[in-house]
Amino acid sequence: MSETSATTETGEPASRPRKSSWKYIGPGIVVAATGVGAGDLVATLIAGSKFGYTLMWAAVIGCVVKISLAEAAGRWHLATGRTLFDGWRSLGPWTTVYFAIYVVVWGFIYGATAMSSSALPIVALFPDGPGLKFWAIVTGLIGLVFVWFNRYAVFEKVMTVLIGIMFVVVMYVAIRVAPDVGASFAGLLPVLPDGSLLYTLGLIGGVGGTITMAAYGYWVNAKGWSNSSWMKVMRLDNRVAYVTTGLFVVAMLIVGAELLHASQIALTSGDRGLVDLGKVLEDRFGAGTAKLFLIGFFATSFSSLIGVWHGVSLMFADFVERFRAPAAGAQQAEEHAGPAVTERQQRSLPFRAYLLWLTFPPMTLLWLDQPFGLVIAYGVLGAFFMPFLALTLIWLLNSSRTPGEWRNGWVSNGMLALSGLLFVVLCVQQVRDLPW
Repeated sequence: MSETSATTETGEPASRPRKSSWKYIGPGIVVAATGVGAGDLVATLIAGSKFGYTLMWAAVIGCVVKISLAEAAGRWHLATGRTLFDGWRSLGPWTTVYFAIYVVVWGFIYGATAMSSSALPIVALFPDGPGLKFWAIVTGLIGLVFVWFNRYAVFEKVMTVLIGIMFVVVMYVAIRVAPDVGASFAGLLPVLPDGSLLYTLGLIGGVGGTITMAAYGYWVNAKGWSNSSWMKVMRLDNRVAYVTTGLFVVAMLIVGAELLHASQIALTSGDRGLVDLGKVLEDRFGAGTAKLFLIGFFATSFSSLIGVWHGVSLMFADFVERFRAPAAGAQQAEEHAGPAVTERQQRSLPFRAYLLWLTFPPMTLLWLDQPFGLVIAYGVLGAFFMPFLALTLIWLLNSSRTPGEWRNGWVSNGMLALSGLLFVVLCVQQVRDLPW
């Protein structure tokens, strides 16, 4: 069946398909900027420092896997007119229980992590100024005020500026370190050096892969895309997002391979590793390059902060709305997931309550070591989220919940099954690595 005959969930003909055009790009930029955090870039740097260009192929596969996952989430929203949480809820009450626990615990820990990560480059740029806790609180409050008072259109523009800064800085640094083009292409041949399995899985599954992938469909609706006529546009937008993410990963792998691998320089794991890299860049290329890199580091961290503040708050608002509505009534109403719904949710009490939850309670963790029990819960729930997303999307997009023409084909099923298997392996490893 052609795309022109697509119908909305109410059975009415959808408007004619929009031509895929660069002028529509937006939600993909948002998901790319949010999904790539400072910790992800450090993990990529460390992989490059240990194995050079050998794992370049894993970065490419990771890009393809993320395209498949985000496309599936966006396709569900556009093909059915229902939100992703609405779809999860139709699979049974276990999804509601899991998401409720996950979003509360994850938000509490992530809030402190995001604020600290955004503060680190500011402290490095202004070492004689206030300390980390002060800047962490400031960045959290700025994120709160920005998301509270601005709607999606302004949010998208700011995210575009931040990802532009990230892109220019990361590419500039990659070019400055003079990549070995021949070795880069050789790295596209799948090879697993001794001791590289976990780094390989991390490269494929880790960068740009968080709850923000589930938020992609909500940003698609916020953009004004509300039915299957936008499917081609969404797919172009999604590809741009993860090709951009792939370029980030490749660039950081190059920096790790050229700047750190040959010199056997070790970085601190986690966000602080980028401060270490700033010092290495200053020794090698001067203070100007180091400061430029720290500005890019800030753009990377702060874009993730406001992206989560906005996207996950939208998901939480939808979760509360669906939870309050009786299941039968919600199915009969078949309320579409569209821009009007998203606009209302951005003004809702649950949206703003979750914003406050992400901002104020986590500030207490800036003075305390993260409580052991919370670290365990955060690690376990976080590890299980990506398999949960991949496997539930397979379920939803192969069932009668999705109009026949938009159900998964063999390519989509294969990619989602592959990503589900990959994330299960990563999940097991992350749980084993927890400080039990």
